[in-house]
Amino acid sequence: MKEGGTHLYATPALGDAVTDYARAHSSALPRHIVDYHADASTKRDDSDMLSSNFQSQLQLLLANSIGAKRVLEIGVYVGYSAMVWSQAVGPDGFVTGLEFDPELAKIATDALAARDINNVNIIVGNAAETLPKLPLPQQGPYDLVFLDADKTGYSNYLSVLLARSAPSAAPAERLLRPGALIIADNVLRRGYVAAADSSLADGAFGRVGWSHDRAGWDEHIAAVRRFNDECVAEPRLETVLLPLWDGVTIMRLRD
Repeated sequence: MKEGGTHLYATPALGDAVTDYARAHSSALPRHIVDYHADASTKRDDSDMLSSNFQSQLQLLLANSIGAKRVLEIGVYVGYSAMVWSQAVGPDGFVTGLEFDPELAKIATDALAARDINNVNIIVGNAAETLPKLPLPQQGPYDLVFLDADKTGYSNYLSVLLARSAPSAAPAERLLRPGALIIADNVLRRGYVAAADSSLADGAFGRVGWSHDRAGWDEHIAAVRRFNDECVAEPRLETVLLPLWDGVTIMRLRD
């Protein structure tokens, strides 16, 4: 969700003012990242798939707080978030991105190259197939994973991540290190995931740019709910779901 705010205040205008104030009093993103966000927002009809700059300010801080040097991103889109993670890991770290769409992968690759960002590697293919076979980094397990791909695949991605990071495995045999962060985006879907009464979602897919039918929307929402339930029930994860932006879940692998 490219907008920075969630309207939790008395009026939408007040909510926007609070968001602008909070963003201005948070450490700024580098100019090349902000400029690319603005460019993609202007030129792409599907730019609502972008994370907001404000959300990225938080995610950059989270990555820096754990000293992340290896980041795995599932769902690259046009490479905006990859730029954020690249900034976090620095020149001696690296980012691996998994992207289903070859055209989007090329856009992302070109955008990164145009900004002399060379610590991001994008693998094209269905993450349901590429993630289970992803080579283990020679430098050590990943420190952070960002899930921002097809929402119906989230549960499977989480299952693979945990299975490939067994507590008994040696560091060289784990995909994620103990204490790694897993950040999942869009886990509230404009709030409709939290609606116990499904009738509250009537017409929602039209308002959020959903291009499929109501049955597809209901399946989509149900998949996100299952994922959220699995996250909080998983004993290996310490989980918090933030009702910010389009919903962000932050998990720590605690074995």
